[in-house]
Amino acid sequence: MRLFYRVLSGLGVALVLGLCVVVYFIANPKLPAYTAPQHVHYQDQWSEADRQLYYYTPQGTQVKGLHYYWFSALELPFSTQRFAAPEYLARFGFLIDPQQQASAANPANLPVGFTRHQNPGSPVEYLDITCAACHTGELRYKGQALRIDGGPAQHVLPSSVPTLRGGSFGQALVASLAATYYNPWKFERFARTVLGDNYEAGHKQLRKDFKASLDTFLAVAWNDTYRGLYPTLEGPGRTDAFGRIANASFGDAISPDNYRVANAPVDYPHLWDMWTFDWVQWNGSAQQPMARNIGEALGVGATLNFFDSHGQPLQGDQRYPSSVRVNDLHLIEETLQRLKPPVWPEDLFGKIDRPLAAKGRRLFTENCASCHVPPVVEENGRLVKQLKMLPVEVIGTDPNTATNIADNRYDLSALQWDPAELASMNVNLLPKSEQPLDMHQLSVAKGLAYVTAFVEKRAYQDAAVSSQEQARLNGFGLPIGVLELRAYKARPLDGIWATAPYLHNGSVPTVYQLLSPQSERAQTFYRGNFEYDPRHLGYRTDAFDGGFVLDTRISGNHNSGHEFRAGPQGNGVIGRLLQPEERWALIEYLKVLGGPLEQQLPNE
Repeated sequence: MRLFYRVLSGLGVALVLGLCVVVYFIANPKLPAYTAPQHVHYQDQWSEADRQLYYYTPQGTQVKGLHYYWFSALELPFSTQRFAAPEYLARFGFLIDPQQQASAANPANLPVGFTRHQNPGSPVEYLDITCAACHTGELRYKGQALRIDGGPAQHVLPSSVPTLRGGSFGQALVASLAATYYNPWKFERFARTVLGDNYEAGHKQLRKDFKASLDTFLAVAWNDTYRGLYPTLEGPGRTDAFGRIANASFGDAISPDNYRVANAPVDYPHLWDMWTFDWVQWNGSAQQPMARNIGEALGVGATLNFFDSHGQPLQGDQRYPSSVRVNDLHLIEETLQRLKPPVWPEDLFGKIDRPLAAKGRRLFTENCASCHVPPVVEENGRLVKQLKMLPVEVIGTDPNTATNIADNRYDLSALQWDPAELASMNVNLLPKSEQPLDMHQLSVAKGLAYVTAFVEKRAYQDAAVSSQEQARLNGFGLPIGVLELRAYKARPLDGIWATAPYLHNGSVPTVYQLLSPQSERAQTFYRGNFEYDPRHLGYRTDAFDGGFVLDTRISGNHNSGHEFRAGPQGNGVIGRLLQPEERWALIEYLKVLGGPLEQQLPNE
């Protein structure tokens, strides 16, 4: 019997030690080291005033009720170092400039895209992560950094699902929040920093409010983990945007029955010239700028209420209060219309081989222009690029994003929408159908179209925006258009050299590999390295401590399609085999495409 208790005690000790190890590694994510660049170079993509406006204009996200100054006062779980220290947040891939200082727009001296807002009638300043956090890039080479405004970010932002590897900003943030609340010494320091002279009067309420925010984070982490909602790890620079928006808007806010597995991570697209496209999103499913931006804000954490305090669906003008800021969203959109594509910096990355680029220009015309040089038409006084939509079976790239958006169905009947009212709204569903909408099984694109229409209407009402002004803020008088195709769009390639990795899911690390057959592409490679490869046009992919290994054999990560190889075209083969010297010529031309250096190329 004594032996039995000893064995039982030993197992208990082992279990506790194992739990301690798990907690330690969850609270100490394995992150890459951060080495500050010698200098951050900014291009003439827009003015410094536009840059700062884009970086720090709030859009109405609230990051689960987290206050701005709470975030800036948090400590790491096992030290007194500030969680929001720029050099620590940079380890997640967020962008800082070693020379940056706190300012009126950025009082806590946080990375690009971290800002704050107050809701009307509330003194609380919420942490607001805006679109600049995900749509600003940086390339590093020989100790120098080149900021790419409007380029894809490479941070690890969304996931709060705990793993022993760690590396996710969401997971690390939850660990710091929990350590602050449950460690009395940490909470004491935190409370005195946040409350200052109001410490005695506000301590009790602060602890209550902080716990409410922590509970929200923990509930999301548990829900996402328990339900296995995100089986394909996203890693740096990727998120399953539509999947997360749908799970937040239809699962969290309406019914658990609406949760769907999100296994289609996509890279953050670059934004220059986006406002000239007829359709946006990787699958070309959205049209109106304001609705697109409201959907993005809802996905990042803007509040949204479908029901009243008694659980009854809101009706009429009561639908749907949110924290989205339509005037600020329009201000960001206007700023992006002034954004220029980046220009190849010969002083940083090397001189252009102009004769080789001229050969590449001919190859581009022969092999790429039919998809990537869209026709331009005039619509309502603006020039619009009509992008080519390539069906999944033609382009052959990973289908999950396109098929999930088109095929997943959600039950929104609890909202009690009136079909006659929906028909009168500024929503245009394509392709058109004579079949009535079934509220028990709406696609994510259709469901979000009507949600954003109601949110948009209420936000305009709350902001006292006149009906005449609404058409302008919507963007070019466009309706909330929805195009449901199992396809991906081909966009213009100006500045494409600055937007690695490639394909919609970031599964091909360099342009050189994108121009190669799938058999010559890396099956696995490291993501999260900011070091640029100016020869192959992409980030360096060799192993590094704390890096994320992207495995292209996993569903959602496939690197198939968009192939140039011998044999019949179709099923992902879009052109003939390009010889290595032809690929190098194309690469040289893509460095200058759409920029001033293109005009300097000689005639062949």
